Amino acid sequence: MECFSYFKNKSKPKERRSAPELETKSDNSATTADRATKSSSSATSQRGIPELYEEKAHLRVFSFLELRQATHDFSRLLKIGEGGFGCVYKGSIKPVDRKGELMQVAIKKLNRDGFQGHKQWIAEVQFLGVVEHENLVKLIGYCSDDSERGMQHLLVYEFMLNKSLEDHLFNKAYDALSWQTRLNILLGAAQGLAYLHEGLEVQVIHRDFKSSNVLLDEDFKPKLSDFGLAREGPTADRTHVSTAVVGTQGYAAPDYIQTGHLTAKSDVWSFGVVLYEVLTGRRSLERNRPRTEQKLLEWVKQYPADSKKFNSIIDPRLKNQYSVSAARKIAKLADSCLLKSSKDRPKMSQVVHSLQEIIQVSGAGDDASQAADRSSELSETEPVDSESNPGQTGTSESWKRRMAHLVKLGEHVEGVSRRRFLIMQRTKVQ
Repeated sequence: MECFSYFKNKSKPKERRSAPELETKSDNSATTADRATKSSSSATSQRGIPELYEEKAHLRVFSFLELRQATHDFSRLLKIGEGGFGCVYKGSIKPVDRKGELMQVAIKKLNRDGFQGHKQWIAEVQFLGVVEHENLVKLIGYCSDDSERGMQHLLVYEFMLNKSLEDHLFNKAYDALSWQTRLNILLGAAQGLAYLHEGLEVQVIHRDFKSSNVLLDEDFKPKLSDFGLAREGPTADRTHVSTAVVGTQGYAAPDYIQTGHLTAKSDVWSFGVVLYEVLTGRRSLERNRPRTEQKLLEWVKQYPADSKKFNSIIDPRLKNQYSVSAARKIAKLADSCLLKSSKDRPKMSQVVHSLQEIIQVSGAGDDASQAADRSSELSETEPVDSESNPGQTGTSESWKRRMAHLVKLGEHVEGVSRRRFLIMQRTKVQ
């Protein structure tokens, strides 16, 4: 899904520097003075992202020729993604010291006419140049070069082998994610957002959190990506940041869409949407489904977490290999993230705590009791042939009856055999 709005005024490229400048004026955004005031996550900080970038960022600066060679002249065979910003290619670059093996990277090449524009490129460089967390994708460096084809803007990231959460949830070409893997991905993504909201001198709001922006490494460890729309959060004396409404349809919080008032709780709403995507295996918006099922959040309302039919929404690709009690708790957590009033939604640190508890219970849960719980719920909603899978229901009465029947059948066969044997003996005597 594409972003439904974008910045219309692109900044003119400035003289190339090791630290790109981020202009402070934007659509209805905080003024330069506001940006210099302390953030809501720190009572002592007087610095914003541009100041922190100048102090902390140590990014490599690549030439366009260097990245062109790394991607074999941006070969279509190496293209691994595409969006409104342009294309992403898999490439190989040399280490900083030019020694050792080549390093695989992902190279995002900005479309010069793309709607995200130069401003988003600068924002991504500066935000990812400052943040550092295991659940945020690592930006290795960038390129801003005036080549024979015009001004070129590129970003170089660590390579994520398993693509995105979106790919594994909705693309049937990939194996289904296990229940435990899904929970671990949700926890890691929540920890990444909690760090942005509460772990820095300045609060950072991602503003475009969605399943396609949760990348997965070789161990399926999640890392948040795409910070082109990220913004600094409100300062201590403000409740929100006023901005032009940007984001992706189906993920943006309704209060933000209606008012343009951006807070960290806008990200919390988006996280709630992804929670339901992980539970159901459905996208937030699917036009090819019946009208009552096209919008995920409206569809799941028909199956509340405590209802008898709740299991109807669970991703069928899980093949009943999940904890019912944990799934109910995930749904309730999603509902809290999706509350109408942003003030009533939990902080991401609270979401992290809830997920940790759910994972602990789910991992330590008794498989037999979970299976019994699921079969009990199924029996309340539709008839279940318990004889076809006795392991699901333990020592049920139907199973006992079946075993008794088999014993009687064996006795009958044994009796018939004994009578045949006696008849044969009598025949021989005669």
